[in-house]
Amino acid sequence: MNGTAFALFLAIVLGTLYITYWASKKTKNATEFYTAGGGLTGFQNGLAIAGDYMSAASFLGIAGMVALNGFDGFFYSVGFLVGYIVVLYLVAEPLRNLGKYTLADMISARFDTKKVRGVAAMNTITISIFYMIAQLVGAGALIKLLMGIEYTTSVLIVGALMTIYVIFGGMTATSWVQIIKAVLLMIGTFIISMIVFGKFGFNLLNMFEEVKNSTPLKDAFLNPGVKYTNGLDTISLTLGLVLGTAGLPHILVRFFTVRDAKTARKSVVTATWIIGAFYIMTVFLGFGAAAFVGKEAILKADPAGNMAAPLLAEVLGGNFLFAFISAVAFATILAVVAGLVLTGAGAFAHDFYNEILRKGKATQQEQMKMARFAAVGVSVISIALALFAQKLNVAFLVSLAFAVGASANLPVILFTIYWKKFNTTGAVTGMLTGLFSSLLLVALSPNVWNPVAGKAILIGDPIFPLTTPGIVSIPLGFLAAYIGTVIGNKKADKEKYNEILVKSNTGYGVHKASDH
Repeated sequence: MNGTAFALFLAIVLGTLYITYWASKKTKNATEFYTAGGGLTGFQNGLAIAGDYMSAASFLGIAGMVALNGFDGFFYSVGFLVGYIVVLYLVAEPLRNLGKYTLADMISARFDTKKVRGVAAMNTITISIFYMIAQLVGAGALIKLLMGIEYTTSVLIVGALMTIYVIFGGMTATSWVQIIKAVLLMIGTFIISMIVFGKFGFNLLNMFEEVKNSTPLKDAFLNPGVKYTNGLDTISLTLGLVLGTAGLPHILVRFFTVRDAKTARKSVVTATWIIGAFYIMTVFLGFGAAAFVGKEAILKADPAGNMAAPLLAEVLGGNFLFAFISAVAFATILAVVAGLVLTGAGAFAHDFYNEILRKGKATQQEQMKMARFAAVGVSVISIALALFAQKLNVAFLVSLAFAVGASANLPVILFTIYWKKFNTTGAVTGMLTGLFSSLLLVALSPNVWNPVAGKAILIGDPIFPLTTPGIVSIPLGFLAAYIGTVIGNKKADKEKYNEILVKSNTGYGVHKASDH
């Protein structure tokens, strides 16, 4: 066991538990539990968004992807960053101006039916669980590497912690854990990046040349086609990453933690600058790992390459830097999974329990109680699924969640805000088609089926040839929403649309997070 790493891990756990205790004193009703009372500033929320977004996939997965696959790994960095442009210009301000708790609230602001709310909540829970599996896989690999604790036990430890944060601290605790994690992650990544850059004489051309020659891939390292030999697969991946951010519920709910749309917009701008700087530095992490750690050592530590960044820290800075970076990665995972659990629990407690089962009549305390039960349920399901995904790269796992978000949520969000003729039938068919088509294509893909034992979950030939479903499932989501609208029996409520149009663009009548 690495004693320094254990001490830093313990410090992070105790620190975050103290934040949770402090936040529990401030969380007295459902508004504070779901949205921290809408009291975060633009800068604070921007940091929290960055902390939520820069997940294990970004820090652990992308570094491993770049180190092992070169240019193809960088597709993830570009896609994750560009996705925020879609959020900034199309989604953030209208979403916040509708002034609700959850993504289902935003859609139900126009379509006030249980059917729409129920499907939207189901999408939220599904995507949250998908995303959470990636974080738990990264956590299991990290703790196993550092402390020799078995993967299963490691996943259970992280699962227990994330549940505690949500049950007691709600959005306030989750936000401050994410803010602190974002600062730590940027510091750690900057330190490693500068050390790597210094090793190459602070010369980019020299770095590219030396890294290329030090990897088994040689010239192929700097060219596309190592991992994604099929051009359609590359397009599918990129579509999912660029469009998926605007459909991720745990990112979208962060816009309800500020007082108005102007502050939400500032949040996105702040987050984009932080995230942009971070993803530029992932190149240094990946190149450094390829040059100084080597493919063999990366694969030996973790077959999916998820431990490339901590191993690079050990090579460059010895035991202390290794321990610090590993502890930061651990904090990264804790912060993200807490946000995911809260999002999934909120969808169940607020949308299913309060709005559908109790017809909006549940008290604040009843909602909070149900959200805490739901947090346990979401955690248990995610942990169980993560135990079967140990051999998959976490960046790749997250890309699947992005594809589901882009297919199931984005079409309905955009049509709700911008299409006058959109109706209830279109909303339901769009969400269901996007969700089930993406899940089905993943189940039939090479990620689940491979003729070589140990390469995927099941042994056999894949039916769907692409590793990510976005190129098929995203158009299907939009098409189903359109066809459902055209053939739907109910005509669109144009007065309701006009109300939503004014409210989403002006923020009229919205001053703070809604109190149901």
